[in-house]
Amino acid sequence: MLNINTVTVIGANGAMGAAVAGIFASFGNVKVNMVSRTLSKSMEGIEKAVKSVRADSIRRNLVARSYEDLADCIVESDWVFESVAENYDIKNEINTVISRYRKPGTIVSTGTSGLSIEILKNVFDKEAQSLYFVTHFFNPPYSLPLCELIPNESADRETIESLKVYLEQVLIRKVVVLKDAPAFLANRIGFQFMNEALQFAELYEDRGGIDYIDAILGPFTGRGMAPLVTVDFIGLDVYKAITDNLYQNISDLYSNSFLLPQYIDRLIKENKLGRKCGQGLYKLDRDSTGKKHIFVYDIKSQTYRSKIKYSFYFVEKMVAAIKESKYDEAIEILLNNDSEEARICSYFLIKYVVYSVFVANEIADSIQDADTVMAFGFNWVPPLALVELFGGKEAIIDLMKKDDRLIPFILTFSATEIYPSKLDYRRYIRAKF
Repeated sequence: MLNINTVTVIGANGAMGAAVAGIFASFGNVKVNMVSRTLSKSMEGIEKAVKSVRADSIRRNLVARSYEDLADCIVESDWVFESVAENYDIKNEINTVISRYRKPGTIVSTGTSGLSIEILKNVFDKEAQSLYFVTHFFNPPYSLPLCELIPNESADRETIESLKVYLEQVLIRKVVVLKDAPAFLANRIGFQFMNEALQFAELYEDRGGIDYIDAILGPFTGRGMAPLVTVDFIGLDVYKAITDNLYQNISDLYSNSFLLPQYIDRLIKENKLGRKCGQGLYKLDRDSTGKKHIFVYDIKSQTYRSKIKYSFYFVEKMVAAIKESKYDEAIEILLNNDSEEARICSYFLIKYVVYSVFVANEIADSIQDADTVMAFGFNWVPPLALVELFGGKEAIIDLMKKDDRLIPFILTFSATEIYPSKLDYRRYIRAKF
């Protein structure tokens, strides 16, 4: 087990930096140097950390520091966690400082959500490279316990295992060890799903667009938050950075599903970045009585309109079946309905399974890691569990043959051995619209 007494979090005023600091201070019960550009920003980070883990008692472990103190903080640390902007130049600038002051044996990790550790490691010497990792936590980490652990090719094998054990047993994370790949595993799967949903919103703009697609892919399909609401939660600027990175660095049958629709760029230019700005794909307003009203961006008119409460027959029937725990019946209802909305829904669920298996087979130790990352990083139904719900691998292949959009992906899916899921799909599929 690693002996960690002092941790320095760089970028501690950011949402992820503060939240991860809260995890170290609470579950790890270690001293955490909260480093931001100014002391006041670090004080803000402390408040965010306390709020994130809902424990005022961790204040005693949190120390507000500024960049002026960075050298002293690094020197005394057993672990330095970097959580600055998703930009190679900015991270390399910080890593140069870390490499100058870290003592031998100190672990350094980056919270990047998708930049290559093989590129980022180059500012470190060989000893530091052996102890340099990606530790990608998910937001909010108190509720979403996934941590993707990505070692670089020079990493020390014993330290990889020790770090995994510490993350699992001390910080109470669900850990998957992955190869270095664009956006790693969870975001690669989740962003493929969300970006294709954005593309379909544009394709079906005449039927409503954004809220139309979210209504088709709601909680009854196995996700706690509708996909395009999730994009708003992430922030359109952050979402674009990750998706653009994927589109530029992936060359396979799925590449085009990462092409960002133009209306997202338009919203970003207008500083409509999502929930953090009060408006993005959705907008929340209150009237004079304080009552909430949800508006949605209409792609065609480029204005906001009231969110529509869609009513689809197959959804109503599926939700009724799920309420009675008749999950198999709910899937039968979906597959036997010939409406355009039902076909869209089944397409997305099958594509989700197929793509999850494809990526996990490529960069994970096991395709079952796809279940872990989506359940504990996104709170989405585990993809392998859906295989069971749809009737098994051969049943999914038969369904793929009936949809021209899915036929190109049959070969890779059929060639992959499918293992049973270790997770229960029932907790993720909700009897809600």
